Amino acid sequence: MAKEKVEALIEGGKATAAPPLGPALGPMGINIGQVIAEINRKTEAFRGMQVPVKIEIDKATKQFTVSVGTPPASSLIKKEARIEKGAGNPKEDKVADLRIEQIIKIAKMKEDSLTGRTLREKVKEIIGTCNSMGILVQGVPAKDAIALVNEGRFDKEIQAEKTELTSEELKQLEEERKRLEEEIKTRREEFLKKAKAILEANVGKEKGEIKRQMREAMIPDKIISEVIEGAMPAAPGAGAEAGKPAAGKPGEAKPAAKEAAPKEEKKAEKK
Repeated sequence: MAKEKVEALIEGGKATAAPPLGPALGPMGINIGQVIAEINRKTEAFRGMQVPVKIEIDKATKQFTVSVGTPPASSLIKKEARIEKGAGNPKEDKVADLRIEQIIKIAKMKEDSLTGRTLREKVKEIIGTCNSMGILVQGVPAKDAIALVNEGRFDKEIQAEKTELTSEELKQLEEERKRLEEEIKTRREEFLKKAKAILEANVGKEKGEIKRQMREAMIPDKIISEVIEGAMPAAPGAGAEAGKPAAGKPGEAKPAAKEAAPKEEKKAEKK
């Protein structure tokens, strides 16, 4: 027999037998209390958030499975880190720092969609996402944090499924986020200053040569484009070498046309 499905949007950890779940589950002939308990167990980490839940029921055996829909891991990471977006240059820029408890919390939220078999493996998956976003974990780059997990450094927290932080710990993380933000701002200003100096020292040279010098100076491509395009806008109708001064001066094509005219007259005379 095909399985029946019930889908609903509920507040994390606060599912009840009241609508919308109760009336939908009643005709299925299953233990509603068990279903509600399983839903609340799986959505506990989503308290304060609306969560899509799907219950699949085999009416013949009365067996059921509960799956919880969640936002992408990157969205949950940004929420925990209190940032709007990850780093544009994650290898160099670090925009926030998360503690292992927050990583465990996200791993538990995403447990149904992660490939790891154990919570430890799922924790490493979330740390991997942090790496691509420029997020530190326990004050170190995400790659180093994965190595610490492999060494068993966080086994105690993972086994206890610890997800809560003290107000003091949260305060420290917020101060760290602000410090990292200032570091990025300062580094950007230094890169801009260096890029503009190279641009001024190479007035009249081709754009490609200026870019090459900037890259040698380890200036990020995003800032290189910002500085060059801002100072050397492409002329309308320019070809492949946009930004390079055009050969000749305006009006030089007209004398060439005049020179061609006498030649045509001489040809006519010969005829």
